Amino acid sequence: MMSPKKIPLRMCLGCRTMKPKKELIRIVRTAEGDVEIDVTGKKSGRGAYVCSNSECVNRALKEGPLSKALNTTVTCELINKLKEEISRQ
Repeated sequence: MMSPKKIPLRMCLGCRTMKPKKELIRIVRTAEGDVEIDVTGKKSGRGAYVCSNSECVNRALKEGPLSKALNTTVTCELINKLKEEISRQ
């Protein structure tokens, strides 16, 4: 008998809860230093995850956990761009 496939879990930076990877939005810092949303979940680079609800997104972006997780400074203009992209999804 085969065991069921294990579902990968990731922690949301906003609410700090573990959720299946597919339910979260991945934000990645590429090797060039660009921060962008990874819709495929497969881009190479340092990644961080956030829930798709606006409360979690705001908490992760405002309070600094995103900057810490990506080891880079996240600018206000970048935060606004990420919020726009997330709201479109």
